[in-house]
Amino acid sequence: MIIKSLISAFSMYSRIPMPQIEWKEENRRYALCFFPFIGAVIGGILLLWRSIADRLGVGDVVFGAVCTVIPIAVTGGIHLDGFCDVCDAKASYATKEKALGIMSDSHIGAFAAISLGVYLLLETAFFAEVRDFTTMLVISFVFVMSRALSGLAAVTFKCAKKEGVLQSFARPAHKNATMAALIIILILCFGAMLFISPLMGVGGIIGGLVAFAYYRSFAYKRFGGITGDLAGYFLQVCELASLICIVIAEKIVLAL
Repeated sequence: MIIKSLISAFSMYSRIPMPQIEWKEENRRYALCFFPFIGAVIGGILLLWRSIADRLGVGDVVFGAVCTVIPIAVTGGIHLDGFCDVCDAKASYATKEKALGIMSDSHIGAFAAISLGVYLLLETAFFAEVRDFTTMLVISFVFVMSRALSGLAAVTFKCAKKEGVLQSFARPAHKNATMAALIIILILCFGAMLFISPLMGVGGIIGGLVAFAYYRSFAYKRFGGITGDLAGYFLQVCELASLICIVIAEKIVLAL
């Protein structure tokens, strides 16, 4: 059951090839516990790219662009898709029901396209500002942190809809075991970030927690709860916010 839960998590939230298993609730009971592991894979690839870029003398812009592409390549853009859907719904100022309908629409609107362009530009720009392997090491844990927070939200926050991708993982989840596993992962993640660099670690953690608080407030106020699209939106906002905070902290460290 544990192995099948891991396969379910990676099959749904990544494009990493996995063995085929039956799509049933029993196989997804602990899937959210393994969600942060996908972030660990992304972080590992980013560190590998940092090492390769340093050896080859790759320019900052190319380095930043590849860093932006890596999470999309690993996940298949599933979270960016949710980000775009929420941006369209958010810009509509429609009622809760209509906004949820907009998020269900597979077409991308103008506001989503604009928001996506701005997001990718900002992410590329701030990755291009990373000057040190230590900074990249702290950033690599952000992708674990964001997924641990997202998993906690999935089993503790109110859902806005009775059906959907999020519900298909949250409903069958063993909530106590999932919460315990994700909290342990989160504590270890925080500890590692602070150990590597106290100032940059604090910056990354603050960025993530502020995004988490905003996620709950925004989702409850605007939609009456969370959905799979909102979870994707949170993940992207969390990672960008933490990246920005870490890069700013790096600048402070280098200036001291």
